[in-house]
Amino acid sequence: MELRECLRLIRTQWKLLLVCVVVTVVVAAIVVLRTTPTYESTATLFVSVTPQDDSTTSAYQGSLLSQQRARSYADLVRGDAVTTAVVKKLRLPMSAAELSSHISARVLPDTILLEITTTDTDPARAQRINEAVSRQFVVFAKDLERPDARSPSPLRATVVDSPSRPDSPVAPQPVRTLALGLLAGLVLGAGVALLRELTDRTIKNTDALNAWTGAPNLGVIPHDPQAQAKPLVVHLEPRSLRSESFRQLRTNLQFVDVDRRPKRIVVTSSVPAEGKTTTTCNLAITLAQAGRRVVLVEGDIRRPRLAEYLGVEGAVGLTSVLVGRIAAEDALQPWGDIPLEVLAGGPVPPNPSELLQSRAMELLLGDLERRADVLLVDAPPLLPVTDAAILARMADGAVLVVRHGSTTADQVDIAVGNLAKVDARLLGTVLNMAPTRGPDARTYGYGYDYGRDAVVEEVVDDGVESVVGVRSRTTG
Repeated sequence: MELRECLRLIRTQWKLLLVCVVVTVVVAAIVVLRTTPTYESTATLFVSVTPQDDSTTSAYQGSLLSQQRARSYADLVRGDAVTTAVVKKLRLPMSAAELSSHISARVLPDTILLEITTTDTDPARAQRINEAVSRQFVVFAKDLERPDARSPSPLRATVVDSPSRPDSPVAPQPVRTLALGLLAGLVLGAGVALLRELTDRTIKNTDALNAWTGAPNLGVIPHDPQAQAKPLVVHLEPRSLRSESFRQLRTNLQFVDVDRRPKRIVVTSSVPAEGKTTTTCNLAITLAQAGRRVVLVEGDIRRPRLAEYLGVEGAVGLTSVLVGRIAAEDALQPWGDIPLEVLAGGPVPPNPSELLQSRAMELLLGDLERRADVLLVDAPPLLPVTDAAILARMADGAVLVVRHGSTTADQVDIAVGNLAKVDARLLGTVLNMAPTRGPDARTYGYGYDYGRDAVVEEVVDDGVESVVGVRSRTTG
């Protein structure tokens, strides 16, 4: 992984990293608080050999023997003979095996010095135990090396540094433990973040979306926490960044195919809750604001939402027209002071798919198309039901709305496949609910601060518009 990718991973997964670090540091702090302080006392013994003569060879052999014996003594210090004697002498409240776990010994590199270390929760007792162990081992080594009871020992161990009373505990070490906790949190967080990144198949950029669909991206709509409460942003806040994104979508949609400009358009998504209805409503309003005659049809007759969003009557609509209860021109409802007419869903039928693929539906779409420059149909999601594929087959093309960081590549792939099965044309995609902050926001161009006072200048020529310029009073 390159440095740039690592930095991007940190920026996108910093919350996960922070959680892991906090958890491991808290665990380390708990360990420090719950650990009983342990003190350490150390003594140094000198292992020597009594030379047989004054020759250099004898001295050299004696030095080698001392080093060999010192290494062997390091293991014998913790032996049962020494620990049992110390437990009896000091009357310690532990067994010889338990005392052995509190003793360690090592030979200092390239020397004949043996270092004995004892640990205990009481500093004074750690010192007493070390003194007793050192003295007892001197006696033990002397008796061990004697050829017989009457002969002197050729090797001896001498205490050269008596154990001192420790002033501070060797454990716990708060700084070291907390530092290790911090390091462990960073490593754990990085690992989890990398695993999450590798297994994450959600769509997060237009390049991935284009690769999976093979269709152009028509627009990126920024996320707005108030979108549910204020879905008609282009009507309520026409100068907002979100409104400008819908105007950009309107412009791009009109240039999808200049030679075969789509007039009958179905807007759908892969799964629910991707913002297709909100996108359809705002797109319809922006098209009508540009002077295009727009008819907006509620194609989701299972869960109709257009009437609620637009504030029109939903009891009469598409299903009423399809069953012959009312004429289409009587069911259409004008919206606002722009050339926009809305055909709501009407009563929810028991057989939505049959109604949508009926001959009456085809005739109705033909009649509505003659009344408008653009006929927009808000269709259900493609994966749960077949309604959207049915409607897309009757239209000039479909626009697929994809939710940033939620819709997976597999869902998009299946949705595109469902359209291909009915020979429906995919005009393009809309990446919805894109972040306005972070690295992805700069990718989409949201790093530029339009501000709420941005003024968009547009030129409309023969029904085709283009964005001429954007000025921001906040940025100058």
